[in-house]
Amino acid sequence: MLDALFTVEKDCPICEKKIKVTRVRSRLDMIKQDTDFCCQYKNVNPYYYAVWFCPHCSYAAQDTYFDEIVPAAAERIRKFFSERNVSIDLSGTRTREQAVVSYQLAILCAELAASPASRLAGLHLRLGWLYREAGQEEEEKVILAKAAAYYEKTLAKESMPVGPMSELTITYLAAELLRRTGANEKALLYLSKVVSSPQAREEKRIADLARDVWQDMRAAAKAKVPAK
Repeated sequence: MLDALFTVEKDCPICEKKIKVTRVRSRLDMIKQDTDFCCQYKNVNPYYYAVWFCPHCSYAAQDTYFDEIVPAAAERIRKFFSERNVSIDLSGTRTREQAVVSYQLAILCAELAASPASRLAGLHLRLGWLYREAGQEEEEKVILAKAAAYYEKTLAKESMPVGPMSELTITYLAAELLRRTGANEKALLYLSKVVSSPQAREEKRIADLARDVWQDMRAAAKAKVPAK
């Protein structure tokens, strides 16, 4: 496991102090991928380290946009934590519990920064995956429901694509998270948008996933058994 991890030095964009963050080497052996894109890997879970944390000022954010913070947002985050005594060590090898804390802090910072819905959706989604790994079904369901709501806001308010995700991918993901949290009627509406979209031909994998989920839901409804 330690061979998959390495440390790099960064400057915190909030307090400008040097910090060390743990990163995961790109070559990992994937065991399986769930229908909401959660990947399971051998030996190390890269989701544990996707949030970088500053031990000096408590700023936390996903690695891909750690440095993307405007001055006004930085000031809100700085002021918030200056009034609180947060003493947490998230350096080095993380436990699942430490990873959960890192995402909770990143969500708080994203809210303070008024980040786009897509960023909050992604953070909630990955936090939900950590709860899944731990078998905490109720916690997972609550967090995935929030992720679904943020993805719905993303579709309504943000320009597409969002990072590597197309509008069709986000629509499918919103549907799948709604299904997993029991909002089946709304999930079916989003799935129908995916399969009937002109983009479905270009994004065959997403369209096929949507059709599979749709068929499973219809079969389960006929059998009066919740879809798995």
